[in-house]
Amino acid sequence: MGWLEEGDALAAGLARAVPGAVSVAGIAALDGAPMSAAGRIDALVAVARARCWLEAVQIAMLAGLQEQPLTCIPGHPDALGDFLETQEQVACALRISPDTAYGRLVEAQQLTSRFPASLGLLAEGRVQIMHLKALLEHTAALEDEVAARVEELVLLKLPTQTVGAARKAISRAVIKADPAGAEQRHTRAREDRRTTLQPHPEGMAWFGALLTAGDAALVDAAVTAHARTLDADGRTLPQRCADALVELVSGTATSSPTATIVVTVPYDTLIGTTEDPADLTGYGPLTPTQARALATRPGSVWRRLLTHPATGQVLKTDPTSYRPTAETTRHVIARDPHCRFPGCTRPSRRCDLDHVVPFNHANPQAGGPTTPDNLIPLCRRHHLTKHRAGWHIGYSSASGNVTWTAPTGHTYTDQPTPAA
Repeated sequence: MGWLEEGDALAAGLARAVPGAVSVAGIAALDGAPMSAAGRIDALVAVARARCWLEAVQIAMLAGLQEQPLTCIPGHPDALGDFLETQEQVACALRISPDTAYGRLVEAQQLTSRFPASLGLLAEGRVQIMHLKALLEHTAALEDEVAARVEELVLLKLPTQTVGAARKAISRAVIKADPAGAEQRHTRAREDRRTTLQPHPEGMAWFGALLTAGDAALVDAAVTAHARTLDADGRTLPQRCADALVELVSGTATSSPTATIVVTVPYDTLIGTTEDPADLTGYGPLTPTQARALATRPGSVWRRLLTHPATGQVLKTDPTSYRPTAETTRHVIARDPHCRFPGCTRPSRRCDLDHVVPFNHANPQAGGPTTPDNLIPLCRRHHLTKHRAGWHIGYSSASGNVTWTAPTGHTYTDQPTPAA
């Protein structure tokens, strides 16, 4: 076996191994070792998993300092003084601010006491520290028992999700675990709605608004819909959106096309017999009360979706048109709310609907059909990626999984987003 093959084999083994002191030593042996591009990808995975293990080790050490704090005055226990002493010494040792040290100590205590199972996944290199930070952030206002229920709801899928997908899943779990509390917190937060105006250099300014998720989505949809009716005149879409906002607010818009937002809500929640969360396309989970308010707004249109009872994947949409292409488009967008490249969050309404098995323009009967089972949304960037040399994808209509094979031979799976 040549040097290149030896480096690749070592990297591949380390990428699969449970991270720990042995794997860290193995990574050190990779330094300067000849590797192919595929080997370097495996080495990156090994390093990332080892960093997760080291993060878990550091958290355990910080939590240990919480349990046995450094003594401020020997022989005179003082809980507050001892904690401050610990905080200052941690700050000096890690070269961070005392406030940051305080945050690290509190975070470590919360993770070890509230989320030991998730912390175990971090030690195994199966999740990143940002997954755990998202869990802490979304459960900060919850009692310990409710927070534990949230962890239980998301734990199984956490290792397969990007941090962005995990945030949405955790947010949904918070609503599901504590629907009454979620409604109360939303009601309080709604009181903070406001607009803002901030100066910006070169005669510019930032204008923004803190709105409910439904109102914000409606404003965005209205601005984007109007922007698309404007002549480009050399302007990009973002520039036209800014101009469209001014026209709509100032009353100078000559037309105002209908703005559409999509909310997926369980029927039982819609009629008030259950309190499961809904989903606002482009945003994420909504409380049941928010969903019902949007569903009963004047002009709202209800469409029925059939979903798989176990996976939540959309199986069938209720036809509202005799045009098959429109129905197929509605089905795919309802099933897949974003681009199906792993980690990409581009909304599917702004994506291309791509044939998994290529359509045969010369002989349509011999190619892939234009049906939901053969279509996935891909943003333009990842649509082009799919057609680059060496990239291949596979789609399972049964599981909804899209598997990407990179030119290096590595495979990456994007799992479907279950409907609300």
